[in-house]
Amino acid sequence: MANRERNKKMLLELVKQPENSRCADCGALDPDWASYKLGVFVCLNCSGIHRSLSSRVKSIRLDFWEDELVEFMKSNGNASARAVYEKNVPPYYYRPQQYDCTVLREQWIRAKYERMEFTGETKYPPLSYTTGFYEGMLWKKGKENTQFLKRKFVLSEREFTLMYYNREDESKGPKAVIAIKDLNATFQPQKIGHHHGLQITYQDEHHTRNLYVYHESAQEIVAWYNAIRAARYAYLRTAYPTGSDEELIPKITRNYLKEGYMEKTGPLQKESFKKRWFILDSQSRKLFYFKDQLDAEELGVIFIGTESNGYSVKECVPKHARGNKWKFGVTVETPRRQFVFMCEKEKEQREWLDALRKVLSKPMLPQDYTVEANLSY
Repeated sequence: MANRERNKKMLLELVKQPENSRCADCGALDPDWASYKLGVFVCLNCSGIHRSLSSRVKSIRLDFWEDELVEFMKSNGNASARAVYEKNVPPYYYRPQQYDCTVLREQWIRAKYERMEFTGETKYPPLSYTTGFYEGMLWKKGKENTQFLKRKFVLSEREFTLMYYNREDESKGPKAVIAIKDLNATFQPQKIGHHHGLQITYQDEHHTRNLYVYHESAQEIVAWYNAIRAARYAYLRTAYPTGSDEELIPKITRNYLKEGYMEKTGPLQKESFKKRWFILDSQSRKLFYFKDQLDAEELGVIFIGTESNGYSVKECVPKHARGNKWKFGVTVETPRRQFVFMCEKEKEQREWLDALRKVLSKPMLPQDYTVEANLSY
């Protein structure tokens, strides 16, 4: 008969070891669960995905552990599993974090343990996102309406382009040819209203454009995401030949620092407040605003520099507010203009202030001055 308390104590000691102190799959601190099939310690959220894979999971604290299972965990652990299942992860492949959406975490776990994509064995046919060329059908939201229609997309790493066609007849050419240079992709399931919703953002002349797409297959949409990341990585290696992976990988794609609705008034601060959807991109130091959250093109963009360059942010109560329904103000000062926004709740006001101050505190890079000059122009 196994000693319940002794085994629990042994497991709690194992999970304190540095290599086991974070979830094997998303990096969450202090994992409370373990897969006794794979010998890895995982968090509650990832344990549910493992259970759906018949991966045999137990709670470290609540479940009964037999002696042989404890010995198995003791002889394995996260580091051993990583050496096998993550032996050959491509540098561009996105490794999900604790708060990433479910589809990314689930497909990472399935790719590792179910499909065994990263064990270093040669795959034939090769994995779709590794080939440098990807094409297929995605559901795309129309520019002027909320209807999603199937469209053909073609990604070429050699050309550094992503194209899509309005109809299956390719003879009329692509509707858009998007340069990989300025492209970003980020999962937005809640915003798009689909578990596999992906937002693709790119530069079109002087505007930022958004495409909202999804695929019915979780594996397919994550493959598209990593194919885009592979093309972006190849571009960055060309654009910055001396850049290390440590420098380039964070630039491949990024999630936005903060998104949400605020009310905005005009330059005289006497105009009526209007509700707008805002996106703060920390990497480009830009605060975009749109009429609605699924708009294809921004109404405007505000550059966020540093305090030493004349930028600041603070909470405020506007003096000439007209038409505002919300009461929690945020003022953004730039060298050319003062912007006043209103948040619905105090919590949102604090979050926007914190996010904007994070960007303000970042030193400006040489390319940031070019962005600032172009926006001012």
